[in-house]
Amino acid sequence: MNMKKIITCLLSAMLTSGATWAQKQWTLQECIDYALTHNISLQKSRLQKLSAAEDVKGAKAALLPSLNASTNQSVGYRPWQDAGITTVTNGQVNTKVNKSYYNGSYGLNAAWTVWNGNRNTNQVKLNKLTAQQAELDSATTANSIQEKIAQLYVQVLYLTEAIKVNEASLETSQKNEQRGQEMVEVGKMSKADLAQLSAQRATDEYSIVEAQSQVRNYKLQLKQLLEITDNQDFDVAIPSTTDAMALSAIPALSSVYEQALASRPEIESSRLAVKSSDLSIAIAKAGRLPSINLTGGFGTSTNSLSNNGWGNQMKTNFDASAGVSVSIPLLDQRQTRTSINKAQLQRESYLLDLRDKQKQLYQTIEGYWLDATTNQQKFRAATATVESEQQSYDLLQEQFRLGLKNIVELMNGKDKLLQAEQNKLQSKYMTILNQQMLKFYAGNTLNDK
Repeated sequence: MNMKKIITCLLSAMLTSGATWAQKQWTLQECIDYALTHNISLQKSRLQKLSAAEDVKGAKAALLPSLNASTNQSVGYRPWQDAGITTVTNGQVNTKVNKSYYNGSYGLNAAWTVWNGNRNTNQVKLNKLTAQQAELDSATTANSIQEKIAQLYVQVLYLTEAIKVNEASLETSQKNEQRGQEMVEVGKMSKADLAQLSAQRATDEYSIVEAQSQVRNYKLQLKQLLEITDNQDFDVAIPSTTDAMALSAIPALSSVYEQALASRPEIESSRLAVKSSDLSIAIAKAGRLPSINLTGGFGTSTNSLSNNGWGNQMKTNFDASAGVSVSIPLLDQRQTRTSINKAQLQRESYLLDLRDKQKQLYQTIEGYWLDATTNQQKFRAATATVESEQQSYDLLQEQFRLGLKNIVELMNGKDKLLQAEQNKLQSKYMTILNQQMLKFYAGNTLNDK
């Protein structure tokens, strides 16, 4: 295959791939899966989780001894030195005065904190709790993103159905306008009434354009939430929804709340914050206790002024040491007392945060439950209203065709039918959304079924 054919195949593959991407319709699950991988806020929370894991490793390493090797090399100069080294060679006495000299020292030192009031072990436990909180915070961010995606997704579904209703209304308006033109031609309708029918048709056209604009806006928000930055079209798959989905049983408020208390990551994170504050108090109290440390080391040194060679100096100057140090705090300018009091105050703050999170959780669930219940009732009523208004409008159209009803009555009937259909759609999708949210807060996954 020559180069020209290779380039042609590559371009064809790229164009096919781009067309496939543009034609892709995203399901709710695909949107969620993609966002959980690519959303920047979620990626940042994962980095915080990794950072907390590193803190745990560092706290564990602090329990081990430390070992350091050191060396120091220096050059000295004594400008007024008058004594030196005297040697006798072949009967001649030679005196050498070294005003410059060289020092070298070498050491290996170890230290180990045997006990410091369990401060180090409690720090390990505290960092582990912090790591768990970071993981829970990441899960909280993921839940928030999923919730936002579901809300945007349902809005797209609702408006897509609303466009279909408006298109059906426009088709009816066009037929009425055509019928009105025929009646004007035979003298059974005035041009003023025909103008009203034309205005109704134009209003329906505007409603379709406005709804399409809202759909594009919600799709754009959804695309941005997924961190998709290319200029390709973004579309969602429209699943089939039934009236039975909106009429399904709504779970009990107390049941959802109890399940949410046991499973929601933000609540568990607040509980861990209270536990971590207990460890912080213990760490602060350790400031009142003695600490015990073991130390040990090896060292040697050399000097160029010595008559001994470097190797002999390394050997003769070698020394080893080992020791135990005990530090007992007596007065620390109230630093320990202040640390304890602040840790206890922090614990009270975490307890209040937990209560606040529980209250907010209940309010959120209660809001979804009330919306689901109210919209389900509205949906039942709207369903009956649509049937009634449809029958009434069908009758009005026939009477209008026979000249028994005027244009105002016809348009009023059409407006009532359109409003009833819009109310039915809105209450249907709001019921489905709120039911999904209740299931989500109870620990279930979001889906488009």
